[in-house]
Amino acid sequence: MADIPKRGKPATQPSQRCEHHAHKSQTKTLKLGIPAGSLQDATAELFRRAGFKITFSSRSYYPSIDDDEIECLLIRAQEMARYVEDGVLDAGLTGYDWIQETGAQVHEVAELVFSKVSRRPVRWVLCVPEDSPVQTVKDLEGARIATEAVGLTKRYLEKHGVTARVEFSWGATEVKPPKLADAIVEVTETGSSLRANNLRIVDEVIQSTTRFIANNDAYADPWKKQKIDDIALMLNGAMAAEGKVGLMMNVPDGSVSKVLALLPALQKPTISDLSEEGWVAVNTIIDESIVRHIIPRLKAAGARGIVEYPLTKIID
Repeated sequence: MADIPKRGKPATQPSQRCEHHAHKSQTKTLKLGIPAGSLQDATAELFRRAGFKITFSSRSYYPSIDDDEIECLLIRAQEMARYVEDGVLDAGLTGYDWIQETGAQVHEVAELVFSKVSRRPVRWVLCVPEDSPVQTVKDLEGARIATEAVGLTKRYLEKHGVTARVEFSWGATEVKPPKLADAIVEVTETGSSLRANNLRIVDEVIQSTTRFIANNDAYADPWKKQKIDDIALMLNGAMAAEGKVGLMMNVPDGSVSKVLALLPALQKPTISDLSEEGWVAVNTIIDESIVRHIIPRLKAAGARGIVEYPLTKIID
């Protein structure tokens, strides 16, 4: 007796499966590295302001993004440049320090000055205990130095003609002097952790900011280059808008010069006629930090209908 088919939804026909896989294989994809760890949330927030929604899963190294042409992968910033150089990733975000540390040959698309704490560059600094007799790098001849950035430190010492023992530090580098090391080379943004561990900065080794980098072969591909450049444009636009707001106001003809004199000199307000004769509309962009000071003065100068509005991107 022939088997009776089980009830249920009909299986996907072979032709349907083929069409699905054919469509998927035809979709071009950019492999994008997102830095895991301290920069992860800041990167996701920057992408959000640029118009991309990245969603992280606690059990996956493959964040989802609302762009079918991008495939994300979480990678430590320390390893990013190497994977981009090798072509495992088409592009990614990492620090200038890690590009220099690994010596990776990659194409730098854009500098993105953001970090986990501030908009200032991070610094790799040479530090010793507060009571150490060391005053310059020359005083570390034959010393033991602990750091996560071994390559950077060795090149720095070579530049100054100093021979010292450089050891890789797996973490908690600040607590190693004086028992486990004579000095350290450590990254800092504010210096608070160094001060808390009674360390004194002797010299700055390198300053670093986040860079958007691309694999050289990927950037030579027209489609990938366009995709990478488009992402860079939107990221830079989001960064340019940070801390800025727009101001719109109506100004009588007789007060235009007084109002313009109050606005920041570097901005070029847009002035347009209103339907009501004798009035113009003024539209400009200013730093959010001065809004509370400038709006009362604009009103006193004759501006009316003043509207402040948020900005998400500024594209030049």
